[in-house]
Amino acid sequence: MTDPAPADGAPMRLYDTARREVVPFEPGPTVLMYTCGITPYDATHLGHAATYVTYDVLQRRLRDRGHETRCVRNITDVDDDILRKAKELGVHYLDLAAAETARFDGDMIALNVIESWSEPRATSAIADIRGFIGMVLDQGHAYISGGAVYFDVSSFDGFGQVSNYSRDEMIELARQHGGNPDDPNKHDPLDFVLWQPSAEGEPAWESLWGPGRPGWHIECSALALRELDTTIDLHGGGSDLIFPHHECERAQSEAATGQPFVRHWMHQAMVRMDGEKMSKSLGNLVFISDLLKTYDPRAIRLGIVVHHYRDSWEWDDDVMPQAAARLDAWLAATEAPGASDSEVALAEVRARLDDDLDTPGAVAAIDAAVARGEGVASAATLLGVFLVGEPTT
Repeated sequence: MTDPAPADGAPMRLYDTARREVVPFEPGPTVLMYTCGITPYDATHLGHAATYVTYDVLQRRLRDRGHETRCVRNITDVDDDILRKAKELGVHYLDLAAAETARFDGDMIALNVIESWSEPRATSAIADIRGFIGMVLDQGHAYISGGAVYFDVSSFDGFGQVSNYSRDEMIELARQHGGNPDDPNKHDPLDFVLWQPSAEGEPAWESLWGPGRPGWHIECSALALRELDTTIDLHGGGSDLIFPHHECERAQSEAATGQPFVRHWMHQAMVRMDGEKMSKSLGNLVFISDLLKTYDPRAIRLGIVVHHYRDSWEWDDDVMPQAAARLDAWLAATEAPGASDSEVALAEVRARLDDDLDTPGAVAAIDAAVARGEGVASAATLLGVFLVGEPTT
């Protein structure tokens, strides 16, 4: 590919969740990114894949524009969900995490997702987490109560500025996501756990506040700061993480460091099935490993990128046959004798991706080139769909 940056020098534009508008995204030569990874207690489903394919396409265009990208994707190998599942299965929680992480990594390789710059485990950061909590306490933003350490949201003026939700909305979402707003040890229903005593049979680490384990949100803050920097360019994840997870991450990180945590918040909309978001808790899942038994992984990517990352969409039985047919058409056009690689399609795909990662527009531009009888290998590569040679990242 040649001339990756737009001729007019226009920046990429992306929707920022906190600012609630599409704004220029203008990082430096090296882009520091953090995307919330899996809690490895079950197989990779289509909702996971949609999230990580989105940030993969973003990285591909950023690299095409001349940037280096450093994307950290954590593994939450200790929290309520994985401990509950391990107990149910009668296995050690780290054995369960290792097996499911390996399966997840295999699915990401099959989908041609760029390997993470770093993929740290939460349990690798216990020392970092304890030090981080100490910083938050020292700055007067946390308190000890009932053997746990809680973040004091009243001490942080910006709480709520990532999600822009009302207090009542935040309390309800905290209740839905295990935040336990009715905990009698809290000063405020929205205060959240940084360190908690471990229940019987749960892993525990020593700390100044007694043996226990980290809260959910503190793990990502500690890993982002350890692996990247005090301030990172972009933080991503599914839209279900906006609150409480990302709201709490921002509050505790900035409380500890006194510096902005994230310059740009970017979230992937939910994939639905049977009218509900696709999730492990509901069990309405389409597993990537099952799709791979029938479909080319490139078709699975196409089934995802034909939808815009900010639009929630419904899985149905037509998604994959349509994606497979599109892949066949792209391959046929590219492999046709005498077909030349379309520079027009490549330019249009670059322009569409720079416009809030408009992957449906990029797909449409490639379809139009195919209809003209042009090859589309370079344009498709920007979407992570390799039509010639071996898929590589």
